[in-house]
Parts: sequence; structure tokens; C-alpha cells
Amino acid sequence: MSGHSKWANIKRAKAVVDAKKAVIYAKMSREIIVAAKQGGGDPNANFRLRQAIDRAKAEGVPNDNIQRAIEKGTGAGASDNFEELVYEGYGPGGVAVLVKCTTDNRNRTAGDVRSYFSKFGGNLGESGCVNWMFKERGEIQVEKPAKFDEDGFLLEALEAGAEDVEISDDEILVITKSDNLEEVQNALSKSGKKVSSAQSNLVPLSTVEITSKDTAKLLLKLLDNLENHDDVQNVFANFEMDQDWMSEYLN
Repeated sequence: MSGHSKWANIKRAKAVVDAKKAVIYAKMSREIIVAAKQGGGDPNANFRLRQAIDRAKAEGVPNDNIQRAIEKGTGAGASDNFEELVYEGYGPGGVAVLVKCTTDNRNRTAGDVRSYFSKFGGNLGESGCVNWMFKERGEIQVEKPAKFDEDGFLLEALEAGAEDVEISDDEILVITKSDNLEEVQNALSKSGKKVSSAQSNLVPLSTVEITSKDTAKLLLKLLDNLENHDDVQNVFANFEMDQDWMSEYLN
């Protein structure tokens, strides 16, 4: 697991304060709006929308908020003109950073993202400067049952079309090709597995080791500010660092 994945897991493990709930709700709503706009408002026929709804529910977004977002995306409610943008650059220590945004004002978003890179020792680059350092894959998180047959599950996942399985103490990560994500998720769900989440993710092909605590602090500040911006949906970075530094930053 890359450093950025560990960072994301540590952040999720922390209690979400009310001030940040509003940001999370806004991000989830935008994701639902765009998914509904592109593929329609029926989650059974729109896999991306179904994924967005599942993630929203996992974050505690109320059903009324979810329904309003679907209506906005399908034109049944007051609509916002959102577009999806990707920004790329380098953070402190030469770490590649890729930022996916959903915005109704690209000038505002570009200015804010650029200012974060500059403020925290990075540089915003041209399109394509770092995306080649990442590969897309599907990731399905499955709850680990009390009685778990590791060999049996691995065989079942591979037969369903998965490429690999990573097993931790309390959860299972099933890795697929992005275009097989829906097929594998459906197969696992139909066999009675409890799927916590399913989404496409970007993982680094190689990582940069951060050996200075000062550099680590700057990098984490950059990632934290980007991730907490209303317009930013996802941030990906290719670093490794001492996990204690990540935990210390958040405390």
C-alpha cells in the first residue's frame, strides 16, 4: 500500500467534525450530480451513479441530499453546471500529485489549486506531466467475516474476474481492471459477500521516499488543503513516509 493510501486510511479513521461534514456532503453531492447527468438517474442502470450513492451513504449523507443531487443531475431540480477537471504537478520532495476536481468555476478552482502548490513547496505542471506515473484499477473492499476461508475466497474472486486480493486483519481488498469492476462487484455481492465500497482508483507505478520530517509536513499540508477544498473530489500522490508522521500531523 502506497504512502498516500495509508494517509487516506488514517484520515478516514479519525472522527469527522461537523465543520467537515458539510464539505464531504458537498463533494458527494457533486459526484452524484455529474454521474446522474452523464448516465441517467436510475442507479440500477448507471453503475457510476450507484457507486457515488454507495460512497455518499457510507459517509453518512442523508437520503434527502442524495435524492436532490440526482434530481439536479437529471434536470428535475435546480441544476448546477459542473465540469470535471484534472490538475497535475509536483509536491515537496518531488512527489507526483494528481488532483481530480468537479467545479462550476474553473478559474476559481485553477487559482486555488495553483496557490496551494505554491504555498506548500510544490509546482503545478502541465497536463500529462505526472499521470503516466499512475495506473487505473478497480478496488472492491469486502468485509472480512469471522469465519474466513482465504483460499476459497481467492479462488472465487479470481473466477469472478479479479486480478488480485489483498487481505488485512479486518478487511479484504479485491483488485480488478477498471472495466471489470461492476462485473466482479456483482458476482461477489450475489454470492453473499458484504461489499463496503467499489470504485476506480489510481495507484502509483513507483513511489518517492520522504526522509525529512519537514518535507513530510509540507507535503501533508498540501494534500490536506487540496482534499478539503470543495471543488476537489480526489487527490493521488506517489509517496512513502513514516506512518507516525502522518498520525502526528492529524493529531
